Amino acid sequence: MGRVYNFSAGPAVLPEEVLNEASEEMLNYRNTGMSVMEMSHRSQAYQTIIDEAEQDLRDLMNIPDNYKVLFLQGGASLQFAMVPMNLMKNRVADYIITGNWAKKAYQEASKYGKVNAIASSADKNFTYIPDCSDLSISKESDYVYICENNTIYGTKYKSLPNTKGKTLISDISSCFLSEPVDVSKYGILFGGAQKNVGPAGVTIVIIREDLISEDILPGTPTMLKYKTHSDSGSLYNTPPTYGIYMCGKVFKWLKNLGGLEAMQERNQNKAKILYDYLDKSKLFSGTVEKEYRSLMNIPFVTGDSDIDAKFVKEAKEAGLENLKGHRTVGGMRASIYNAMPTEGVEALVAFMKDFEAKNL
Repeated sequence: MGRVYNFSAGPAVLPEEVLNEASEEMLNYRNTGMSVMEMSHRSQAYQTIIDEAEQDLRDLMNIPDNYKVLFLQGGASLQFAMVPMNLMKNRVADYIITGNWAKKAYQEASKYGKVNAIASSADKNFTYIPDCSDLSISKESDYVYICENNTIYGTKYKSLPNTKGKTLISDISSCFLSEPVDVSKYGILFGGAQKNVGPAGVTIVIIREDLISEDILPGTPTMLKYKTHSDSGSLYNTPPTYGIYMCGKVFKWLKNLGGLEAMQERNQNKAKILYDYLDKSKLFSGTVEKEYRSLMNIPFVTGDSDIDAKFVKEAKEAGLENLKGHRTVGGMRASIYNAMPTEGVEALVAFMKDFEAKNL
């Protein structure tokens, strides 16, 4: 069987060029006589790999000099605890709840202090982003937290919240590197790599230097201090070496394609193909209010769970994998991250048209 079109929400599709390049280097990386998997993270060869990866990411995102890039482990889920442990000096924080992951982050932070849910879209099953232009930000709040692209529900912030001077923290796991971003508007940006950046096992944290200190919650483990990883260049302990190497290859792939402006245009064009069809279809419909639609994750339903199940089964047989929606939404979800080629989205829409003709 050849390569399928993989619409998984994560671990997700990776660029074929990157996979091919990695396979060529698997046994002998640049005449070192070993695989990157076997390489000491203290070696000069590996230091070059992680330094290049960081520099390429800085170039892609125009990361200001007063921000650190950390390659960590534990997924975005560990950041749900690391953020409050390191930043909740007043023991107060404000969270905007736009889906499961923001809710989980809110629940985790609640272990460390008073956490206010200052806006939510739970009333309509997270199908929109609430108005964040004039929020009731707490005076003593240490930060405002958002999940910028909601993988399960397919929503995306089109403008950032007005935090009224408070530090903005954003989980960008599922929109990482999908479009240009002004890093200076955030205190911390973080995301798991396994959706848009690389294989599972790497978490990237971009953090403003003034937020890194020893003035953190008492009892915070050494491994959960941003300062530990910042001071050691992400090499305090053995990092996910191969995952970082793969992320570095994806960064170079993005640069070769023209950077994040080019990627944004490509992603907009891909999403338009599917959204335009959904807006006309008599069988399928999107679940998100139009102005908040994600370019990365597109949920849709037929309104009949049996037909949904039939669609997912027949799509799989046609080489269109992982289209089952999350259990909280049902139906289907197409995740069309950076590495999903336009041809994959076109193949999905062609299949949907055929399925609709046979099942209406």
